[in-house]
Amino acid sequence: MTLSIRNQLPGTVTSVTTGEAMASVKVRLAGGQNITAAITADAVKDLGLAEGTAVKALVKSTEVALATGPVEGLSIRNQLAGSVTEVATGAAMGSVKVSVEGGELTAAITKDAVEDLGLAAGTSVVALIKSTEISLSAA
Repeated sequence: MTLSIRNQLPGTVTSVTTGEAMASVKVRLAGGQNITAAITADAVKDLGLAEGTAVKALVKSTEVALATGPVEGLSIRNQLAGSVTEVATGAAMGSVKVSVEGGELTAAITKDAVEDLGLAAGTSVVALIKSTEISLSAA
């Protein structure tokens, strides 16, 4: 199967907490960072997720926000430090490629945000991803 989701980060499940409808799945990425995905309890069963399961974290580019440093006071726990490797902008939107330890992310953000943050190759950034915006697939 081919997906349009470019952001596919390999990792291993470290814990699964399942409720009636939803589950919180913690994953250690190949680069050593930890992320949390909020997925349905049915998805946990369908994918056979348990501690030690190899997975890929899938994140649409439009769901990756960027900051120029760590952000405190937000409910967004998934903050991955990296550096910009490439920026392409059009009339309204920009595509920003970010190298993180163990992988690469693409963020689709507004051209205004690219300019406001002064993003260019080599800029240090933090990718911000809400847990509800991370899907998991079997590796």
